[in-house]
Amino acid sequence: MARYRSSRTGRRRNNRFWVYVFFAVMIAAASYGIYRISSGRKPDTSAEVTDTTANDLSERDSKANQSPTPALDGSEWTEQAEVLNTDADNYVMPADYNSRAAELIADGLRAIDANPSRIIEARTFFNDALPICQNPHQRAMVKKQLYELANKWLFSKTIFPEDKLCGSYKVQPGELLSNIGKRYNVPYEILMEINSISRPEALRAGQIIKVINGPFHARVHRSAFTMDLYLQNIYIKSFPVGLGQIGMETPLGLWLVKKDGKLIAPAWSDPVTGKLYNADDPDYPLGSRWIGLEGIKGDAVGRNGFAIHGTKDPNEIGKASSRGCIRLHNGNAVLAYNLLMPGFSRVEVVE
Repeated sequence: MARYRSSRTGRRRNNRFWVYVFFAVMIAAASYGIYRISSGRKPDTSAEVTDTTANDLSERDSKANQSPTPALDGSEWTEQAEVLNTDADNYVMPADYNSRAAELIADGLRAIDANPSRIIEARTFFNDALPICQNPHQRAMVKKQLYELANKWLFSKTIFPEDKLCGSYKVQPGELLSNIGKRYNVPYEILMEINSISRPEALRAGQIIKVINGPFHARVHRSAFTMDLYLQNIYIKSFPVGLGQIGMETPLGLWLVKKDGKLIAPAWSDPVTGKLYNADDPDYPLGSRWIGLEGIKGDAVGRNGFAIHGTKDPNEIGKASSRGCIRLHNGNAVLAYNLLMPGFSRVEVVE
């Protein structure tokens, strides 16, 4: 996945240069509608950002399950590539760009390029920009930046002192990792991942571990076949999903991850045919994980049997072909399983 930050190559410096030019002119001329970028300044090359990104957990799990894990749909990445590679002298600014979002994006880029990088400050700028981005170019760029930042502040052992979402914890004698996870409203599995703990029993009294202040939540966009993950209100990343077929559409509304609703390869009965599938069946359809959902608002109220789960057939992702459940590539299903907390994590399905 391409990264968008300062680099040691002249070409990437030029990309950053033109992005800053783009934002500066847009802010100055947004009220006039459509303008051309025609001037700028030399990029600051006094400092370079060191790549401290940890291995992405979902990509690792995806490779283990031999399933692809695209973070966003192809159209969004294509649009982003157009933004980064456009000749600024000939670029016509879309009329629906939000000038305030562009200002926040520019602030976020400057925070990343600072020496040292101001990761948490950049996260705030980009997250504030996301809900007001009207143009898909802006949204794709902001989501990618937040995803890249999450690899630094969330999916790694690094703790930033100013971060209110992550911190350190000293393990007390006799404490279980599962109980620590419950205290912070996150599954113990994600604490194992970010602290490189091989098994829960390996936790030691007196050990200092990184903790996350949960819970995580998800928002599913039916029209885009996309699921966005958030830690509290901070965007983390997006997954492509498969959804309910015509006549069995995934219900809109708000869902809660059911207590005791997270299972690994459970037996499943097809609601249409009544056939019972077990995990060792060659045509078992559920994939690697099952996250049961309970409807609490909107069309979801009173609906039973719905879940987020993996799939045996990756070709079902991005299509309306399920019995109403939310399907993920197996690697992404593992990551969602490790982040969503029963009884606390909400899943909102919107059009």
